[in-house]
Amino acid sequence: MRPMQQPSNAFIAASWFALLTGITAYIIGLWNAEMELNEKGYYFTVLMFGLFSAISVQKAVRDQMEGIPVTNLYYGIAWFTTILSIVLLTVGLWNATLTKSEKGFYAMSFTLSIFAAIAVQKNTRDSRSALPDASKTNTPDTGVFPRNDPF
Repeated sequence: MRPMQQPSNAFIAASWFALLTGITAYIIGLWNAEMELNEKGYYFTVLMFGLFSAISVQKAVRDQMEGIPVTNLYYGIAWFTTILSIVLLTVGLWNATLTKSEKGFYAMSFTLSIFAAIAVQKNTRDSRSALPDASKTNTPDTGVFPRNDPF
C-alpha cells in the first residue's frame, strides 16, 4: 500500500471555498426565494441531509479501502440516503413553481456543496493520515473519527 500523502494547502483551501460558496449560495437563494416557509425548510433539510449522507459514503468507502470494518448495513444506508437526497431535491425542483434558471441554480449549488463536502472530508482524513502515529491520538477537535471507531 502506498503511503498517504497530505493534500496541498491550495487544494484544502479550494475545497473549503467550494463548500462555503455552495452552501452560502444555496441558503441566500432560499432566503430570497418567493416561496412558503415550509418549502424553504424542505430545501434546506434536503441540503443538510445530502451533505451528511455524502460524507457518510466517503467515510464508509475510505474505511473499507483502509481495511477498517464497515457493516454492509451502514454502507448500504449511506449510499441509499445519498441517492435519496438527490431524488428528493430532483422531485422537489421538478414540481416547484420556480423558473428554470432558479431550478438550475438550486441543482448546481446543491451539487457543488455535495462534491465539496466529500473533498473536505477526504482532505481532513488525508491530513490526519499523513501525521506521525503519535500525533493521531487524543485529538478530538480535528473533526475526524478515531481510527478504532465501529463505523
